[in-house]
Amino acid sequence: MPKPPQSTENEAIELRLLLDAIFLRYGYDFRDYAKASLKRRVHKRLQAAGLPHVSELTHQLLNDKSVFEQLLLDLTVNVTEMFRDPSFFRTLRERVLPQLAHREHIKIWHAGCATGEEVYSMAILLAEAGLLDRCRIFATDLNEVVLHQARQGIYPAKLLRAYTENYQRMGGTRSFSDYYTARYDSAIIDAGLKEHIVFSAHNLATDGVFSEVDLIVCRNVVIYFDQRLQDRVFGLFADSLTPGGLLCLGSKESIRFSRQAGRFGDFDRAERIYVLQPETPAGEQLHATRTP
Repeated sequence: MPKPPQSTENEAIELRLLLDAIFLRYGYDFRDYAKASLKRRVHKRLQAAGLPHVSELTHQLLNDKSVFEQLLLDLTVNVTEMFRDPSFFRTLRERVLPQLAHREHIKIWHAGCATGEEVYSMAILLAEAGLLDRCRIFATDLNEVVLHQARQGIYPAKLLRAYTENYQRMGGTRSFSDYYTARYDSAIIDAGLKEHIVFSAHNLATDGVFSEVDLIVCRNVVIYFDQRLQDRVFGLFADSLTPGGLLCLGSKESIRFSRQAGRFGDFDRAERIYVLQPETPAGEQLHATRTP
C-alpha cells in the first residue's frame, strides 16, 4: 500500500535533517545551498532509487557510503565543456591574459572545476599566449569522483566536434587536434598541459583561502548557493586575490548584490569579470573600472 504524501512542512524538515546528516557524517556542507535546487536534485535521487521519502534516503546514506557518493553526484553540478561560452574565452585571450603577461609568476584558481574541461581550456589559452610555463593553475572541486576524471583528462571522442567549434569561435590560433591524442573512442589531453595544473579537493562552503591568486575562475557555481553562502564565497575570493586580481563568474551570476560588492569593480561587465579594488583609507570612495 503506497504511503500518503508528506506535508510541505514535514518534507522541509526531512530535507534539513538530510543536509545535517551529510555534514555530520561526511563533512560536506550543503546547508546554505539554494533550497529549490537542492529539493529538485534530492527528488531526482529519490525517484531513481525508488524511495518515497527523504528520511529513507537519509537512513541509507548514513549506513552506506556508496549511497552518499551517488547523491553527491546529483547535488554537485558538473555540466561543462571545453571553451564553454566562446565569447568569454575570447575575452580572456584578448583582455585578461595581456593584463597578466607582465607578471613573473601567474597563479590561477579554478574553483568548482568539475571534470576539468574549462581548466584545460585555460591551459590552452595560456600556451598560445606564451604564458603557460610561468603559470600554476589550481583546480578544485568538492567532489573527488569528478576530480579523478579531471586529473585523467580523458573525454569522449563524440564531444570533440563541439569542442573544436568552440575553440575556433573563441579565436584559437592552432589546430585543436594539437592538444589531444585520439585513442579509440576517447581523446586524451596533452600531458604538457597537465604539468601546470594541480587538482585538489576544496569545499567553498567550509574551506579557506588560496593566497596571492592573480585570477579566479568560478563559473556557474555560486548560482546554486543562497545569499549567505554567496557572501562567504565572494569574501573568500576577495581575500585570495592580489590587488587588481580578476574574478570570473558565469553569465547568470553577479557580485553586484553581495555584501562583498564594494570590494570589486567591473573589468568586463558583459562577461561577468570583476577586478579586486585596492584597499583605501576610510572615507575614500572606490572607483570601479567600467566598461562601455
